Amino acid sequence: MDDLLGPFRQSLESLDRLAAESLFEQAVERSSPLGAVESLVVPALEQIGGEWQSGSIALSQIYLSGRLCEELVERVLPASDPDRKHQPRSAIVVLSDFHMLGKRIVYALMRASGFELLDYGRMEVDELVARCLRDRIRVLLISVLMLPSALKVREVCAGLQASGGEVKVIVGGAPFLFDPQLWREVGADAMGRNAADAVTIVRQWMDNMP
Repeated sequence: MDDLLGPFRQSLESLDRLAAESLFEQAVERSSPLGAVESLVVPALEQIGGEWQSGSIALSQIYLSGRLCEELVERVLPASDPDRKHQPRSAIVVLSDFHMLGKRIVYALMRASGFELLDYGRMEVDELVARCLRDRIRVLLISVLMLPSALKVREVCAGLQASGGEVKVIVGGAPFLFDPQLWREVGADAMGRNAADAVTIVRQWMDNMP
């Protein structure tokens, strides 16, 4: 599979849909749908995320790569596939802010990596807590852009705990990048520096969830 990884990543970066589809199909034939996702799609997206952090590719390339991978994964792992049913119920939301791009990128990469999650759009604290409890969410991904919104994560975590919800919260966004300790101060369980981090963290959590 290693021989496919480089060409697949390059096809995503250049938005060469036909090449990406061909390489992905080869990976499925060699392994399985889930094996192709885990051995080809996920590492390719992680590498692209690293390249964006180093400034060698544009943010739009991450987003469009994620959308293309999302389509590929959807073909071989539809929502009804048993491999998706073993995941914790997850949701993603923009808390208070109106900047949606970060959430869209994470959402696309999570789905491209084989995860099913609910897209809550934009919500305020009370609505978000109530919705998580109603949907029995186990993993909540929160995206913010502004510091006041980041500080509201503390209210979300407190509300979930007070209601007895066993929800793990992962946060991301500019305020958490500027202050690497902020996620701990607001009571989150983890912070993702990029979309690939979110995928990695949720996968690690899954191993320890009943």
